[in-house]
Amino acid sequence: MFKKIILLITAFCLLLGVVSCSNGTEKDGKTVIRVNEVTHSIFYAPQYVAINLGFFEEAGIEIELYNGGGADKSMTAVLAGQADIGLMGSEAAIYVYKEGKEDYPKIIGQLTQRDGSFLVGRYDEKDFSWDNLRGKSIIGGRAGGMPLMIFEYILKKNGITPNVDAEVLTNVQFDVMAGAFEGGTADYVTLFEPTASEAQLAGVGYVLASLGEASGYIPYTVYMVSQDYAKNNSETVEKFLKVIYKAQQWVNTHSAEEIASAISKSFEGTSMETITAAVQRYKDIDAWKANPHLDEETFDTFQDIMIDAGELSEKVPYEKLVDNSYADKAVK
Repeated sequence: MFKKIILLITAFCLLLGVVSCSNGTEKDGKTVIRVNEVTHSIFYAPQYVAINLGFFEEAGIEIELYNGGGADKSMTAVLAGQADIGLMGSEAAIYVYKEGKEDYPKIIGQLTQRDGSFLVGRYDEKDFSWDNLRGKSIIGGRAGGMPLMIFEYILKKNGITPNVDAEVLTNVQFDVMAGAFEGGTADYVTLFEPTASEAQLAGVGYVLASLGEASGYIPYTVYMVSQDYAKNNSETVEKFLKVIYKAQQWVNTHSAEEIASAISKSFEGTSMETITAAVQRYKDIDAWKANPHLDEETFDTFQDIMIDAGELSEKVPYEKLVDNSYADKAVK
């Protein structure tokens, strides 16, 4: 489904000749960068640290942040020039490249290095094992999306065949998965933070396992730009990643309480208890990359997962999609 959407987006953009039109828009002496994130989650804590602690402001950058509500929508924004930088799963760039779009996006930096979702069940299973899912139903995510692919990869690793040994529901939209579960759909659901912690604190379900811990290191969430934007705004891209690197270092050297305090402004209406619990879960699984460089080995592993899921027939060359030059300059 995702690939069909991307094909339609590509055709639409080619028909209208739509390309990124931003050339480093200035506002009050600062360079404005429009960032479209796939969802709004504590999983992206380093980004919010950079915004709330003034790291971007110190670099002369003003961030306009938008919630895409799904990788297909975030990619649409990047391809149509409605966003300068997109934050989403690596699979989105792979799909566009495989469809043959000439100005396919380039991955310029990595933010997270594990799956950020957690398995939430209706009961507190003290001795949980993946084998407990046999004969059960799970809301797994959108077909073709990274959360579902990772979840099914974990099931297979544990000898469970999706939709044979356990029913995996893929017809529930990402933004309403928690609501569907609370409403009685399925025995389990995979949720990002802070939704997973909110569900547990509200007595709706119990966090049983980390998908990121079970699946290992992969380039789960990355920053990407159109080649046109990178060409016309190379200095801006480098500055952006320099700030992200600073925030990654800050997050990896501060406590869950300190991080929660720093990002709380980005999650108004969410209690400090929930934010702190969510941050601690991510620290416990080493969710955040220490620098934005994307390693070839983890990119290769992720493509193996896509092939295993039947979403990719052959691998995309690492050097075609990943451009570490900006990240490496930022780190230096």
